[in-house]
Amino acid sequence: MRTFYLTAALSLLLDQVAKILVVNYLFHPVVLLPGLVVLRRVQNPGAAFGLFAQRNLFLILVGLLLSFTLLLAHNRLREAPAFWRTGAGLILGGTLGNLIDRLRLGHVVDFVDLGFWPVFNIADVAITCGVGIIILNLLRER
Repeated sequence: MRTFYLTAALSLLLDQVAKILVVNYLFHPVVLLPGLVVLRRVQNPGAAFGLFAQRNLFLILVGLLLSFTLLLAHNRLREAPAFWRTGAGLILGGTLGNLIDRLRLGHVVDFVDLGFWPVFNIADVAITCGVGIIILNLLRER
């Protein structure tokens, strides 16, 4: 069960530390890899791809519901394979990271710009990786 909580805590911590640094120190775009990766601070009032923009209360409720559901499922996760615990931990950590932004700031802080994709953050990466780990392992089991 430690895997679930440690993964959630680590992804939440990395996300929040990165966002604090971005908010306090990133005033102009910084090119990390020319033509590939730029750090650019963006205030995202919506969800992925700008969905539900200006629907902060709805997104807060969805984040709370998902977080509570994952926390309540911890007994079932205790018996689940490691990939379930890791994936669920990443999803929880990422969800909490973006939820904290919405509650504290009224928007999510995004900062990784690949140019061809909407700007995102570490919480988004954690959620995506968590879902990916679960899906890939479910497909592998078949």
